[in-house]
Amino acid sequence: MPYRGTGPALNDLIAGQIDIIVDQTSNSINQVRAGTIRAYAISDDKRLSSASEIPTAEEAGLKGFNMTLWSGMWVPKGTPKEIVTKLNAAAVEALNDPAVKKQLESQGLEMTPKDLLTPEALGARQKAEIAKWWPIIKAANIKVD
Repeated sequence: MPYRGTGPALNDLIAGQIDIIVDQTSNSINQVRAGTIRAYAISDDKRLSSASEIPTAEEAGLKGFNMTLWSGMWVPKGTPKEIVTKLNAAAVEALNDPAVKKQLESQGLEMTPKDLLTPEALGARQKAEIAKWWPIIKAANIKVD
């Protein structure tokens, strides 16, 4: 059944109206911790340090199922390199603030290693994700409405 967001789907899961959803950790980890829902697996290739009792999909028997959510910051094409460098440094500093790290970890989010928090690493990750998902999108004939 299609839902207009995680909120309604999570509510129906808790109420027993549906049996399962695939969701990102930050949306549902508090319900897992409260015992109102059960996490069967995470789709990352390693367990979460903040919820190490939850197996990976691979460990749970779903071979080859690996998908992670990630975020990045982009600027308009042609933005001067010194501006990109300054923005990147500010973002990395903010992400490494102990209070920010604690908040993100409490939501089941894992910090990207510092050496991968560069514009070059983000560009490489974006290219790798396109290479991974574009054939699937084309094969499934997925279109944007």
